[in-house]
Amino acid sequence: MAANNRAWFAGREILALNLVSSPGSGKTTLLEHTIRDLHHERKLYVVEGDQATAHDGERIRAAGAPAVQVNTGTGCHLEADMVARGLRELQPAAGSVVMIENVGNLVCPSMFDLGERAKVVILSVTEGEDKPLKYPHMFRAAEIMILNKIDLLPHLNFDVSEAIALARTVNPDIKVFQVSARSGEGLSDWYAWLRAELSKAREAAFA
Repeated sequence: MAANNRAWFAGREILALNLVSSPGSGKTTLLEHTIRDLHHERKLYVVEGDQATAHDGERIRAAGAPAVQVNTGTGCHLEADMVARGLRELQPAAGSVVMIENVGNLVCPSMFDLGERAKVVILSVTEGEDKPLKYPHMFRAAEIMILNKIDLLPHLNFDVSEAIALARTVNPDIKVFQVSARSGEGLSDWYAWLRAELSKAREAAFA
């Protein structure tokens, strides 16, 4: 099913990303800011995964993006068939971006391929520098680490250099963006990466 999803995305030149993190890392706030800043450039769609409630899906729609809420009940992660059902409802346009906001969890989602182009792990500075060592499979599976809530650094005992070094101990190739999803600081680098990946998605469709 993941391979089918990947082929479906590729045939439509859609960039699909799987956003993973602990609960409360700021995934939804990051998506809200991204949607508002980039809506004039590219259509964004969201598959919103939670165990319960439609709260985050409502926030995404209020920010201006079509969203489908997928509740997993007792499940701790999204699976490829859930994403496929969400896509049938969303019907994302060709050349768009599909953001899959996974259930807040740094364990299970690392092991499940949804057909995405890349996993993006969000780590907030309120969580501690050692998370990449505690949850190595997730950081090893991710192409991008977004270090979020940097606006709070003056109030915390958090070593940014150590957090990045530990992430690269687990995954030497991981790219790191330091951002504040609330204030917008650092988001220009994240947006530049998105634009570059969109170009790659278009080129891959004709490879």
